[in-house]
Amino acid sequence: MAKDKDGERTESATPKRREEARKKGQVAQSKEVVSVFVLFSSLGVMFFLGSDIFSRLMGLMQEMIQKMGTLAVDQTSAPALLAEILWQMATILLPFMLTIAAAGVTANLVQFGFIFTGETIVPKVSRLNPINGIKKMVSLRSLVDLTKAIFKVVVLGGIGFLMIRAVVKTIPSLMQMECPDILLFVSSTSFKICFYTCLALILMAGLDYGFQRWQHEKDLKMTKQEIKDEAKQREGDPLVKARIRSVQREMAQRRMMEEIPKADVIITNPTHLAIALRYNADEMMAPQVVAKGAGFVAERIKKVAREISIPIIENKSLAQTLYRTVEIGDFIPVNLYRAVAELLAYVYRLKAARSHNR
Repeated sequence: MAKDKDGERTESATPKRREEARKKGQVAQSKEVVSVFVLFSSLGVMFFLGSDIFSRLMGLMQEMIQKMGTLAVDQTSAPALLAEILWQMATILLPFMLTIAAAGVTANLVQFGFIFTGETIVPKVSRLNPINGIKKMVSLRSLVDLTKAIFKVVVLGGIGFLMIRAVVKTIPSLMQMECPDILLFVSSTSFKICFYTCLALILMAGLDYGFQRWQHEKDLKMTKQEIKDEAKQREGDPLVKARIRSVQREMAQRRMMEEIPKADVIITNPTHLAIALRYNADEMMAPQVVAKGAGFVAERIKKVAREISIPIIENKSLAQTLYRTVEIGDFIPVNLYRAVAELLAYVYRLKAARSHNR
């Protein structure tokens, strides 16, 4: 997975890529962490409840042996007897089994949280490809698995050997002991071996989990082209977005041009800018900019204004200020009231003069 046709996978995975991998069940997971949780929880149950579980099992065995001579087992009673024995054993071992199950679930929750997916159990033809199988056999992950296996054989086997060698001189004396003492010796020795084995497994689990996270991050890496493609999917194709913006501008300009007939005056600078102002003293608190534009748009505004006889007044400084500071649909600011009022008064005098001449 180091390279693909678009280049090297050098970029960290995006949140979208991580989420998609998580939905497919592709997470950093170490089986050794689960083993440590299960083994430690089992030791805890045996340490606190081992004697009680053992006593109840012994009691069940004694009861069965005592009743063995008096039981009449036939095709009718045998299933009921077997079901009763299994039920009693399940009741005795229930705390042990529940603790192991809870430990396994907790170990996975600690590593990657809660995931519910069926992707990992869906049959895939690619898994039957012998070439992929050979690649897995010679991969870094296979080398790590081999190292873990060697660690377990050497280190864990060494722990068992050292613990047994420490008590080997005591073994002959067991022949002189009672059965409860022998069982106590065996259980305590086994508990010590399991405990020290757990400590060694913690080290291996920590290293393995670190490797699994590193491998997972490496598998999720993306090429620069994949990053770009994902950005396009998320934000849209730049060409499409540009076309949408163009259409939006055209629609906005069309609406703006439809508002020009409502204007009372067009202010220009005189060639590059055009601002259309509307004012109705009965309805508005201040003059309002109903249209504005530069260059070609300014020429269109002036053309429409000429067609419907809206006065066009040249005022370079006022036109520049309005174009820079006031958006379409906004009212003019207070600092421009005087200049605009003088201009509107002039326009009203023009309109009055024209009416009089007619």
